[in-house]
Parts: sequence; structure tokens; C-alpha cells
Amino acid sequence: MPPKKNPILPDEVEEIKKSLDFLSAEISTIAAQQKKIIDLMGEIQTLKRQSLEKDRKIAILETRVADLEQYSRINDVVISGLRTKHRNYARVAADAGHTVAGMNEASEEEKESLEQQVICFLDSKGIAVDSRDIEACHTLPSKNKTYTPLVIIRFTNRKKKSSLLGQGRKLKGTEVYINEHLTKKNADIARKARILRKQNKIQATWVRNCKIFIKLHGSTPEAAKVILIRDITELDKFEEGMNRELHRPT
Repeated sequence: MPPKKNPILPDEVEEIKKSLDFLSAEISTIAAQQKKIIDLMGEIQTLKRQSLEKDRKIAILETRVADLEQYSRINDVVISGLRTKHRNYARVAADAGHTVAGMNEASEEEKESLEQQVICFLDSKGIAVDSRDIEACHTLPSKNKTYTPLVIIRFTNRKKKSSLLGQGRKLKGTEVYINEHLTKKNADIARKARILRKQNKIQATWVRNCKIFIKLHGSTPEAAKVILIRDITELDKFEEGMNRELHRPT
């Protein structure tokens, strides 16, 4: 005959029931915590998408602001390396009798004097500029007093500006240069593009209407692609000479 099993005592049954109830409560608690975690993860993903969308919109707005800032300079040129003489503003105010009207009048004289110096210099190099085509002429403030101040000329229209830029080659051999008035963002792009050109990682670079273009290396003129660069990060892929690999003849 098979041995008789020991009957489970009532106290043991009660302990087992308590243990099962405890485990059931723990499982319910864990399930509730898991649901909260899943819900929180869903909220985090939603917030991430919203953050990415906001970042995208901010980037678009920053680009628009940068474009507007650059467009406001579309009729400007920057002349660097030109040594000019300026009257001292304190002396001007003293000569004008310390009156507000006198100071305004003196400031106009200062501006006209600078404008005339620029026109005379350009004329000496065979570059004719009509003062009637100039809307404004002033120096760009600089914290470094050892540098020759940059001179900004704003023309009445873009054609006059382009005409002056086209004659910039006549300044070859001098220390004076004429360039478009770029924003810091575009100036940084143009500077990096020139470095890449010097390193022979791109074929050429130039600025036209305040936009920076680069020309890649290519085995044929058709393969030498011209690209408009709108952000400095777009130049990163050319730092390792990837364009030469892409256009290497097979």
C-alpha cells in the first residue's frame, strides 16, 4: 500500500493563502508601476517630438533672420586696408559751439570728408565712383585700435555696388581690398571655403550677391559641380577631400 500523505494543517493552509495574496498584491503593484512607466515613456517620446519640432522651427526662424540681416547689407561693400584721416569728434563739437545742431552738422562734414577720401583714392586707381550713387559712408567701429578701420559704403542700388566690386582687380598690388558686406555667419562660411580652396579640397570659391558658392574638383567641366553653401556645416564633408574621391575617374 502506498504511504499515506501527511494532511496539510489549517495553519499551513492559511499561511499559503497569505503568501499568495501577498504575491498577488505585489504583482498588481508591479503591473501598475509598469503601466506608469509605459505612460511616462509615451509622454517622453511626445515631448521629444515636440522639442525636435520646436528646434526645427527655431532653425527656420534663425535662417530667416540671418537672411534678412544679410539682405539689409545687399547694397554695401566693405573696404579694408584703406588709411583715412578723421577729425576728432571732441574737436568737432568744440568748433561747432557745443550745440546739438552743430554736432549734427559736424557729423555730416565728417561723413562727407570720409566719403571724399574714399572717392579720391578709388579715382587714383582708375575706379570712378559718383558720390550721387552713395547713400552712406562710414567706418566700422572696432575695439582693436591697431587695425585700420573698415569702411562701409552703401550704394543706392545693387548695380552700382556690383560695378565697384567688378573693378576690384584694379587694386591689385595695394593693401586695399573691396568685398561684399557679409554677416558674421556668411563671413565664417566664406573664410572656411577659402581655407578649403587653399588646401586644394575644393576647386574654387566666390561670393556673389552675399551668397557663397564653391566649385568641386572634377575630371570634366560638367563634373565640377557648383554648390551654394548656406550653412558652415555643409563644408564639413569636404574637409577630408571627399569630393575628389567622388569625382575620381574609374
